[in-house]
Amino acid sequence: MNLLIVVAVAVIAGVALTLAAHGGARPAPPGTAPQALPFLGGGTPDTHAWQRFHFRAYSMTLLFVAFEMEMMFMYPWAVVFVAEGLKALAEMGMFLAILSIGILYGWREGVFRWQ
Repeated sequence: MNLLIVVAVAVIAGVALTLAAHGGARPAPPGTAPQALPFLGGGTPDTHAWQRFHFRAYSMTLLFVAFEMEMMFMYPWAVVFVAEGLKALAEMGMFLAILSIGILYGWREGVFRWQ
């Protein structure tokens, strides 16, 4: 019985949202090329769809992945270090050296400067 109520509410909500979305659609402004309009975007574009843009978050994402991978492997490594000893220490040193290259690249790109 509860499953039927949940399914009924989901269907009613889906139909209501679909009707609301189609009710607010408006035609393209006159003089606008259809190729320049975003697909189901809801507004007129400021630039053409094929214009290039710079992805400024790339270097910050690289830095985040470097720190995240470091932390993800450091916790299990602490357990293995007790059993393995110097071998595990050398492997973690190489791993951190490789990640530090990504951090230095982010530093060179100016990730740490607030703008």
